Formats: sequence, C-alpha cells, structure tokens
Amino acid sequence: MQVNVTTKGVEVPSRLKALVEKKLGKLQRLLPNIEKVDVTCARERQWRVLEITIAADSLLVRAEERAADFPSALDRLCDKLERRIKKSRSRMIQRYREAPGTREAWEEFVEEEDAEPGPSVVRSKRFTIKPMSPEEAAEEMELLGHDFFVFRNAETEQVNVVYRRKDGNYGLIEPEY
Repeated sequence: MQVNVTTKGVEVPSRLKALVEKKLGKLQRLLPNIEKVDVTCARERQWRVLEITIAADSLLVRAEERAADFPSALDRLCDKLERRIKKSRSRMIQRYREAPGTREAWEEFVEEEDAEPGPSVVRSKRFTIKPMSPEEAAEEMELLGHDFFVFRNAETEQVNVVYRRKDGNYGLIEPEY
C-alpha cells in the first residue's frame, strides 16, 4: 500500500503517515488490494481538515473530516470509510445475487472543486466514463461522497447525471437532443 501525504499550508506531525498506515490496516480486510492512499492535510480556521482517497483495484473511495487535531479526524475518517466500504460491498453482493454474470469493472474519478465563487472557470478535469446503470452511478457517487455523478447510461448510451436531492432521494438528468 502506497501512502502519499500532501499538506496545504499546515505543518503535519511526522508520525501521521505511520498512523494512517496503522489505521487503514483495519480496512485492508475489507479491501484487500489497496493500491494507493492519498492523504491531504489542510487547515481551515480552527479546524484541521483531513481527506483520504483510497484506490483499490478499480474501486475509488473518498472521505473528508474536520476536527481540532489530525489524529481525531483520522479516527472519525476511518470509521466513515469503513461504513462506506461495507455498504458498497453489501450492495454489490446483493446485485450479483439478483443478476449473476453481469459484473463490470468499476472505474471512477475524484473531483474536488477548489474554486471560489465566481463566473469564471477555474478548474477543468478530464476523465473516462464507462457504461453503467443509474443505480450503479448512485452507488459510486455515495462512495465518493459527492452530490452528483456524471456517467454513460448503459441502456441509452447517452451521458447522464445522477444527483442527490434535498429529500435524500436521487435525481437523474437525461439530455434531449
């Protein structure tokens, strides 16, 4: 497991990388093929912000947590990641039981907007999209912790967007040409 620690305007304790490896060891039993872990440490006012992105096989899981110090943020972050991974695994198992032989490789991107409000485009990102159902797209969105997800609909072969509504349900945007 390769751990990359990036800092943004804050001094990080030297033992943080070892602490991250120790805490994520518990997640390796849920995701045995963790290839890379990206840890970003930042400071926002009085908070210490810790963001972890885990790449395992073709699965990508991301979470962010704020706390007074990095070790407590790491504890809560590991719990959050564990819940997301368990939820994803149970959904995958249920889906494969209902429709055997339809397993597809998961491929995703992490998009983090560092832009300040304004009318100009400050960041652009390119990514590969693969065909998937809206249900799979919603699961990937939950794993990443985003509010929306762009994907290619396997049924219509068009680019769609799935998003989280304020009432907790999901919405699907389908273009008309």
